[in-house]
Amino acid sequence: MSLPWQLAGLAVLFLALAAALIFSGASAARQVSDPGALVRWGLPFAKAIHNVSVATVVGGLIFAVGILPKNLGGSRSREKDLDAPEHPAFARALAVAAAAGAAWTLSAVAVLVLTYADVAGQSLSGDAEFTRSLVYFMTDIETGKAWLAVTIIAAVVTTALFGVRSLTGLAFTLLLALIGLIPTALIGHSSSSSDHEGAINSLGLHLVGVSTWVGGIIMLAVLSGILTGTRSKGTQDITEQTLRRFSSLAGFAFVLVFASGVINAAIRVTNPADLFGSPYGQLILAKSLATLVLGGIGFMHRQWVIPQLGKNGAMSARRVLWQLVLVELLVMGATSGLAVALGRSAPPQPTTYAPDASPSFILSGYELPPELTPERWLTEWRFDWLWVGVALFGAVTYILGIVKVRRRGDKWSWFRTVNWLIGLIVLTYITSGPPAVYGRVLFSAHMVDHMALTMVAPIFLVLGAPVTLALRALPARGEGAHGSRGLREWLLLFVHSKFSQVVTHPLFAAANFAGSIVLFYYSDLFGLAMREHVGHELMNLHFLLTGYIFVLSMIGSDPLPRRAPYPMRLLLLLATMGFHAFFGVAIMGGTGLLAADYFGNLGRAWGPSAIGDQQLGGAVAWGIGEVPTLLVAIGVAVMWSRSDERETRRVDRAADRNNDADLSAYNDMFARLADRDAKMAGRTAQATRTATAEPTRTVTAEHSANDSAPEQDGAVQPDSTTGQNERNTKLEGR
Repeated sequence: MSLPWQLAGLAVLFLALAAALIFSGASAARQVSDPGALVRWGLPFAKAIHNVSVATVVGGLIFAVGILPKNLGGSRSREKDLDAPEHPAFARALAVAAAAGAAWTLSAVAVLVLTYADVAGQSLSGDAEFTRSLVYFMTDIETGKAWLAVTIIAAVVTTALFGVRSLTGLAFTLLLALIGLIPTALIGHSSSSSDHEGAINSLGLHLVGVSTWVGGIIMLAVLSGILTGTRSKGTQDITEQTLRRFSSLAGFAFVLVFASGVINAAIRVTNPADLFGSPYGQLILAKSLATLVLGGIGFMHRQWVIPQLGKNGAMSARRVLWQLVLVELLVMGATSGLAVALGRSAPPQPTTYAPDASPSFILSGYELPPELTPERWLTEWRFDWLWVGVALFGAVTYILGIVKVRRRGDKWSWFRTVNWLIGLIVLTYITSGPPAVYGRVLFSAHMVDHMALTMVAPIFLVLGAPVTLALRALPARGEGAHGSRGLREWLLLFVHSKFSQVVTHPLFAAANFAGSIVLFYYSDLFGLAMREHVGHELMNLHFLLTGYIFVLSMIGSDPLPRRAPYPMRLLLLLATMGFHAFFGVAIMGGTGLLAADYFGNLGRAWGPSAIGDQQLGGAVAWGIGEVPTLLVAIGVAVMWSRSDERETRRVDRAADRNNDADLSAYNDMFARLADRDAKMAGRTAQATRTATAEPTRTVTAEHSANDSAPEQDGAVQPDSTTGQNERNTKLEGR
């Protein structure tokens, strides 16, 4: 696709943006503190360039990391791949991403300065007072700090794009670029909506989906002339495989964009009449219609165009393909313009805190829930759309994996499937149900939330063996991948990485599982997690992963670099049980309030006092922490017993195959040992007899000589009666 058509998409974006700004009235001059036309028009256009740039960076990194071949060589050897030239598509994707990164950095700086001028109601100026106020805005005001963070992240990502070429390094760069979307989700209308955390999470998911989808379409347009391949450079046509890989990703991105957009719109427009009767609602409808058109074009790609690329009508299919990409690019440009205009337009509901806002709303973003009763452990819900999205994604991909495995003729355990789905339901209940609602105002409910997130949900999720299913379902990149890594290759790389070897080591997993509790609750991290939305979500992620890794090292069946022997597993479980008991008792006996500036200022008029509720939370930590650990210990014991049984059966089967050759050899060995011992015993006895017999014979010979000497000399034998009588007779005759 030629450069003029690519620029046409950018032109459509600017035209749609200008029309939407005029339609909504966002470009009109203010009656008070008007910053001037340059700021009013420059800020939305700078944001439009910023959004397109970051999407291009994300799309280029996604294509380089997981879709395009890295080099022209066909060898799987790492040493040979290092010397092989880069594939032209891979090189162009990174070059375009690097240029877009520079535009991202500059546009972020422009948005930062223009946002300050817009908030302060001042025209752009170069005097010292404007500069001092701008520095204060960047360092002390949340909006300014957010855009400063975006600028820094954009600069780091751009620098990496110019120097990094390893796939692992590019993967970390992609992760950093996605992190750069978080500050923009934390500011704007979402930060002060009635459901401000739901709005922030839905907007964050929306930005991820849009960046992936829009960036991918931009990459297809940029790479259209290279994907077909050229004989002069020795490249093959990779259009079909590129489209197939991106099509699957684009399908998930479309669902994510549309669903998160609907949720965000429902939070901002609470009255259905405003959806049709206000300019803001009408812009939402126009954007939704354009999104559905884009989804329809993507469906045509997947169902008709891509299957035709490998058939006789490949040339006509390829022509239709790029025509559809062109239409998609133009529609996406218009949709992006509408999105920026929505961000500059005021929704029907107010987006500022009410003057009489309660302490609970100021601290947590929500009003106090009603007093906690047993039935409200089931009825009070506040959906955390981030974790709802994680649960839905986990359920859908798991089921798709089962379908793929069974279509191939393999089996998958229903026990694993049930456990995985139960784990996702438990995870949703913990993060969006009563434990999450009351965990923001009661330490005891927070401890229920924490312990369930760490010790209940991971047990079911681990028993689902998701990594094993993924390795069976995901296709492997063949010899023609030329250094390309798919999801399966990335998963195997992570499983066998040094990082995985460290974090999944049984000793580290146990220490992290037990020790992170103390570090978290007895430091400022606990208060930060309760006050800040990002801190709260990171807390949920940390404790879920900590529990998952620990349970995986104890009873998991997914592949791990190292597993502890069963006796050590039981010993570690006993140690963690003791540690949880010690932690619970310490909380129960504590007299200092944890996160006192939060729990002590909520204005809660019902339930126990803050310190009494905290001591109750210690009992919860003790009680809930022991039962799941005991169940895991029972699981380890059962696995140990089954392992011994399997070993016994293996030995028996081997004996049946070789007619007890091992047992016969074992018995023959003992027979030879017994025969050798008998021979050695005989030799020892003979030597003993010989040693005792030689002195006896010497004494007997001496006695015989003494007995015969008197007879020769005519001496009388003292013990011979006959000889004595004869001597007496002779004496009498004399």
